[in-house]
Amino acid sequence: MQQTRTTTRRTAREKHLSEFHPTTLACRAVLALIALMLAVGAAVAGTVRLDGPMKQGGLVQGHTEAGTKIEFGGRVIRVSKDGVFLIGFGRDAPPETRLRITYADGSREWRVLKIAQRKYRVQRIDDLPPDKVTPREQDLVRIRSDIALIKKARTRDDARTDFLSGFIWPVTGRITGVYGSQRILNGKPRRPHYGLDIAAPTGTPVLAPADGIVTLAHPDMFYTGVTMIIDHGQGLSSTFSHLSRLLVKEGARVRQGDPVAEVGATGRVHGAHLDWRINLFAERLDPKLALESMSAAETRPKIQETSYK
Repeated sequence: MQQTRTTTRRTAREKHLSEFHPTTLACRAVLALIALMLAVGAAVAGTVRLDGPMKQGGLVQGHTEAGTKIEFGGRVIRVSKDGVFLIGFGRDAPPETRLRITYADGSREWRVLKIAQRKYRVQRIDDLPPDKVTPREQDLVRIRSDIALIKKARTRDDARTDFLSGFIWPVTGRITGVYGSQRILNGKPRRPHYGLDIAAPTGTPVLAPADGIVTLAHPDMFYTGVTMIIDHGQGLSSTFSHLSRLLVKEGARVRQGDPVAEVGATGRVHGAHLDWRINLFAERLDPKLALESMSAAETRPKIQETSYK
């Protein structure tokens, strides 16, 4: 009996001493460090916030920590020094896509994005000049040149974040064409419409919807007539077509609300209006969604929209 008590006391004492053994303390320190690292990793993960419409045509503004690497759509996305970045979903974006995030500490995350699908209208426009619907052979060289100039302007990738000024309507009026609609021109199916058409009288001032730099100011393109592109930074740009007059030159720095052009009826048109488009590099986005997600509610005018068949 006495031997059993002695053995029990010895085992308890040895167990107590073993808890303070250098090897045991080192193991505990390592485990505590691992737990701390996991906790820090958990705190870092999930620090990417996405603001904007998760739907086809949507422009989304991301916020994260400096040093985070974002990959989307097969390319590395520019992240500003303040952790701001942009992604966008085209007209026919799939229901699901992924965002790859690599944090400054090297940890990685794949974020699955659910993209709402949209139904698009069909718009029929008749009585257009036949050569504007089916160009003649001699017009094709000019068309290719126009396309090359527009593509070049849309490849600009500045660190500027002028888009943080938000967006306002460049002109107000009746909406006569919407993003994504399938166009039937003179009875012939053509490419979808990627802009927002706003009817207004010729000469109506067109305002810069956000801060930016004018990267294209062309006096006469085949389809779009007098055309202007304003770059808002990080590959985001506004295109204005069918203008009657340019008020600023290429390279000009403009502020939101500055008059930059005037509404017209040049190029392939059926009346005076502004065709306003928004691009994130080559991805065509919906200007109306950009207005809704990147402007204050009180700045959105109530605009009558024409119905389509």
